[in-house]
Amino acid sequence: MKEVIAMRKFVAPELIFGVGSSLLAGQYAENFGVRKALIVTDPGIVKCSWVTAVKNSLEKSGVETVVFSEVSENPRDDEVMRGTEIYHENGCDCIVAVGGGSPMDCAKGIGIVSTNNAHILSFEGVDMVEVPGPPLICVPSTAGSSADVSQFAIITDTKRDVKISIVSKAMVPDAALIDPKLTTTMSAQLTAATGLDALTHAMEAYASNANSALTDLLALDAIKLVRKYLVKAIKEPLNIEYRGHVMLGSMQAGLAFSNAILGAVHAMAHSLGGHLDLPHGECNAILLPYVVRANFPHATERYTHIAEAMGIYVEGKSAERICDDLVESIVDLRTKAGIVKSLRDFGLEKDEIPKLAELALKDACMVTNPVEFSQEDVEKIYEAAF
Repeated sequence: MKEVIAMRKFVAPELIFGVGSSLLAGQYAENFGVRKALIVTDPGIVKCSWVTAVKNSLEKSGVETVVFSEVSENPRDDEVMRGTEIYHENGCDCIVAVGGGSPMDCAKGIGIVSTNNAHILSFEGVDMVEVPGPPLICVPSTAGSSADVSQFAIITDTKRDVKISIVSKAMVPDAALIDPKLTTTMSAQLTAATGLDALTHAMEAYASNANSALTDLLALDAIKLVRKYLVKAIKEPLNIEYRGHVMLGSMQAGLAFSNAILGAVHAMAHSLGGHLDLPHGECNAILLPYVVRANFPHATERYTHIAEAMGIYVEGKSAERICDDLVESIVDLRTKAGIVKSLRDFGLEKDEIPKLAELALKDACMVTNPVEFSQEDVEKIYEAAF
């Protein structure tokens, strides 16, 4: 009997990839009939020429602008609510996000709060957004978060000290202007963290129990691109070819995970990052090898394909050997990228692990992990990464 191909949806924004695409923000806003745009960015990016260039593009198209840059590295619920106030106070009718995952996630949050008149935390979970936000144009300055092409937003709940996942096709941006040139100002550390975030997106999307033929193609190609070009981009930050390949991999990984969702790495990273206010990409990079080892026996064929995409020769090898080689290759790439810290180095205490595991098990990303973990399973993974 032939295998039945499961029904799957695939959502994506209209996107333009290539050098100079960021300068089309004004054209897109004009096409959407926009009068006044709220530009959402962060304190670091607002000083950069990229925000000025996007602002000029909008204003040349007759679109007025207001800039909101009060966004933390891990966007907070109160920042989303403050951004919404500024959006309404200034009579805006469009949002343009310029920066990494933080301003883009915050922009998504501002959008849905502005149209649904509800607190951002009320949207936690999957398909909890009733009314889509206003037109949203994303101009990413990092290659990793892929918030510019995904239906995800990750917001920090400041009362519980945990990151919540909001997943809804209502948050897929209307346009993503993906310009590799904007990534040339990233530091080596940020390049590494975001690049390994992209790698994690791709691996988790491929291993997800909601994978599809299309997400598989995108995920495997993303793994190949990040493996081949990430360290090169770190060593030669102004090389637009290397930057472009990593950004292409990030985009493909984003399209894959937006539709196949993720797994235990992200669920655990959200819990960890919310608790200690840590960089998301570094959390993923630390946890990924240990989750791969825990998942491998339950999705051996999938992880074998991932190993091949990582350049590992698998013919004639046992599953145990392939698993060891894959974990070793991830750790090797992580080390060459300059991420060598453990959870202990970030200040985590062992007695905090049970609470982190409890929160991780409630995260929406855990649902599509290839195997259902228990509290004890998740605690053991945290302990292994300690």
